[in-house]
Amino acid sequence: MRKSLGLLAFVVLGAAAMYGQATRTWVSGVGDDANPCSRTAPCKTFAGAISKTAPGGEIDALDPGGFGALTITKSITLDGGGGQVASVLVAGTNGIVVAAAATDIVIIRNLRLDGLLGGGNGNAGLNGIRFLTGKALGIENCVIFGFAQNGIDIATSNAANVWIQGTTVANNTGNGVNVVASAATNVSIDHSNFQQSTFGVLAGSNSKVVVSNSTATGNAFGFVAQPASGTAEMDIQNSTSANNTNNGVFAGPGTATVRLMGSAVFGNAGGLFASGSGVIQSYGNNAITNGGTPSPATPGLQ
Repeated sequence: MRKSLGLLAFVVLGAAAMYGQATRTWVSGVGDDANPCSRTAPCKTFAGAISKTAPGGEIDALDPGGFGALTITKSITLDGGGGQVASVLVAGTNGIVVAAAATDIVIIRNLRLDGLLGGGNGNAGLNGIRFLTGKALGIENCVIFGFAQNGIDIATSNAANVWIQGTTVANNTGNGVNVVASAATNVSIDHSNFQQSTFGVLAGSNSKVVVSNSTATGNAFGFVAQPASGTAEMDIQNSTSANNTNNGVFAGPGTATVRLMGSAVFGNAGGLFASGSGVIQSYGNNAITNGGTPSPATPGLQ
């Protein structure tokens, strides 16, 4: 009888450990990572909550707070909540790294990521969000700024999809969005802004990037397709590249194609420029000047 009861207790405790993760967990600025991360007993950090969240589950912020850097290795949604400041502040490291399985989908929304660049800080954060592996990554309604490398760094080693919506990326030493992949990666950007970085958006190796209803302003270069290997394609629809210190749109010297539709390029030191094997194609309804000279008087423009 005692053996049976002991076996039953072992089975029950084992099941509790196996199924102890919740589909929804919570973090709070006044939480504690020793808590179960429930709504009434929230955790303090994303790192504390993720181990208590089931794959495919969601971590929500209850109130404003700084919730710390995080490495994501499974399908998960991080939601900072609407109308509040749920933030990640990092120095000397990446804000959020996605290194998930090739079947995993990660969504990051309503977050503010601050790399602390400027103000004499010599130890700024590296990349705001770095995507290494996973099936798909969604970045929605985020503000990412102040990183020593890139705001969003997409360096996928497997075929993947990324969507970026309603997001502002600003004041980074590197690029606003940096897509340099080892495998075919598709990126969709909509209603987003890219400011004060080297390239506003870079479509690099093995990438196809679609930009719609978005702006690149005050960067060194606006929208750039420039693969070190493989090919790069960028479609720019109903968007604006303005007041950048070099070219508004740049293609090449690698095998790169940029297509423009219904977009504006103005106020840049140079408007459109294609180098080497780069090609810029206009599909009409564009308003473009090349450093004060109307296009299409640009190499590679078709």
